[in-house]
Amino acid sequence: MKKLHRITVAALALAASSTSFAAGEATNVIFFLGDGMGPTTVTASRIYKYGETGQLAMESLRRTARIKTYSNDAQTTDSAPSMAAYMTGVKMNNEVLSMSQDTKAYNGTKPYYSGADSTCPATGNGTSVPTLLELAKAAGKSVGAVTTTRITHATPAATYAHICHRDGENNIAAQAVPGSGQFNTALGSGVDVLLGGGAKFFLPNTVTGGKRTDGQDLTALLQKAGYTYVTTGAALQAVDAGTTKLVGLFNPDHLNYELDRVKKKLDEPSLADMTEKAIKVLQKNSKGYFLMVEGGRIDHALHGTNAKRALEDTIAFDEAIRRALSLVDTKNTLIVVTADHDHTMTFNGYSHRGNPILGKSTDIKSTAVQGKPVLATAADGKPYTTLVFGNGGGPRKASRDDLTAVDTADDDYLQEVAVSLGSPGSETHGGGDVMLFATGAGSSAFKGTMVNTKVFGLVKAASGL
Repeated sequence: MKKLHRITVAALALAASSTSFAAGEATNVIFFLGDGMGPTTVTASRIYKYGETGQLAMESLRRTARIKTYSNDAQTTDSAPSMAAYMTGVKMNNEVLSMSQDTKAYNGTKPYYSGADSTCPATGNGTSVPTLLELAKAAGKSVGAVTTTRITHATPAATYAHICHRDGENNIAAQAVPGSGQFNTALGSGVDVLLGGGAKFFLPNTVTGGKRTDGQDLTALLQKAGYTYVTTGAALQAVDAGTTKLVGLFNPDHLNYELDRVKKKLDEPSLADMTEKAIKVLQKNSKGYFLMVEGGRIDHALHGTNAKRALEDTIAFDEAIRRALSLVDTKNTLIVVTADHDHTMTFNGYSHRGNPILGKSTDIKSTAVQGKPVLATAADGKPYTTLVFGNGGGPRKASRDDLTAVDTADDDYLQEVAVSLGSPGSETHGGGDVMLFATGAGSSAFKGTMVNTKVFGLVKAASGL
């Protein structure tokens, strides 16, 4: 009995040692965030691209965890406090970006008021809290943020800006720019790489498309501060190999959905191309780097109940992960892939293996007719799609549409919703837990079920910040 006890203790010790890691073993960190990429989106994207038995690049990562995403004041978070929780380790209120827990969402004199010049009161509404990007910069590392949304949108902004309401994108842009008068000095010499959309918040409203009301041209200030500035995919590819400071703003607003970027042959870079360029610029620093990469338009397509564009953008996000894995050495680089929140898209029915994920559900219990599976039907006798949403836009209808002759794989098809919220794009986030995948230096501690704020501590420790 004693011998068995000794073996058990030894086995436990071995197991514990195999999941421990040395603080600071990750010289580099790449933090991938699929905005709104809940478990159903991951599964559906895998089937869409590779079939039921296939595998996404993110699913090849060795470590996995389940992440709780609630915010300080809501069961269902929005992107601002969730990403900020990953970046700061602090739970904050919905709409708030990288501020203390007591900060109320505030813009001017109205809470939750949407406006481009949102700011915080001079006093009395919280304080900024340091982000992983700022800590990395203070440690002498190079830092970057890459996204398919506006670079001033909630997720990328949470890495480098501090504000009481995420809608203050003029203010957020200025925090990233040396010489703007609102520059975030915790960034040292500035964020080394910024790639995405949102040029309108960097340009004065005296020029076409500009939204700044202070008259500043932040793109000119960035170039004055030594940044290379590009606006097209071709220009990004041509960036000089010696570049160490890079800003790319490829659209006045968000970048186009991946499906449209490819079909229309737009001169915007793919997320994988932006990721590769960012890595090549940042890796010149021998002290290492911190890079955040967001697949931001996954979320927007889901809000619009357009499953096809959501899956296409998820695959593009996964290709960025695949590209990064081909470029880095995981012996000194930690790669973390996760999401900020879920959505209400769900996967239903009992379709046959191989049935198109964007198609109508089939009935596995029915005998095929002329070699074709029989469509499953709802109580009203009409077929339904495999992917549907719990809520979303569109008018309330007295009865469901008959989808029998409808091409539900069409680019612009919008999935049915159970609860109509009226306006287009109004589908809400979901409050369910999301997935996390990790590999590389310091990744062994990413396991089990944890709250999003704990991820901050694990990344911080792994990189020795």
